[in-house]
Amino acid sequence: MTLDTIQPWLNFVHPITMWLLLAITLYALYLGVQSRRTRLGDAETRKELIKGKFALKHHKVGSLLLAWMVMGTVGGMGATYLEAGKLFVGPHLLAGLGMATLIAISAALVPFMQKGSETARLTHITLNMVLVGLFSWQAFTGMKIVQRLLTDLQASAGS
Repeated sequence: MTLDTIQPWLNFVHPITMWLLLAITLYALYLGVQSRRTRLGDAETRKELIKGKFALKHHKVGSLLLAWMVMGTVGGMGATYLEAGKLFVGPHLLAGLGMATLIAISAALVPFMQKGSETARLTHITLNMVLVGLFSWQAFTGMKIVQRLLTDLQASAGS
């Protein structure tokens, strides 16, 4: 098996990875909501929710998301460059770069949140809600690119 045989299929690593990452992002959102409920709940609610260790899980999953999203952004750009010899500056690329920026800023707020800053916490939540919205849009619009890649793959297989 040569690189020419594998190369067309490498284009699908990024979209598959990003769909998995979107699912993990939604799980992180769930953990974050549960963590907030734990922090803000009454004594009985807190007692029950603390058992779930949601804050710790949210922090761990968030760290994974930061690393994976940056790698996915760079990987997607790299795959595009290897396939086309250039990057296509458009909404998909710009939204992806925006998402990587938002998650980095969001993660940078964690030390301030740990010191009790409610402003940092609300900013973290707001940035992440924008991130989830962008990510959802990104995933569905990225499918247009996947469809084009599949069409090109079929055309090259038929010739």
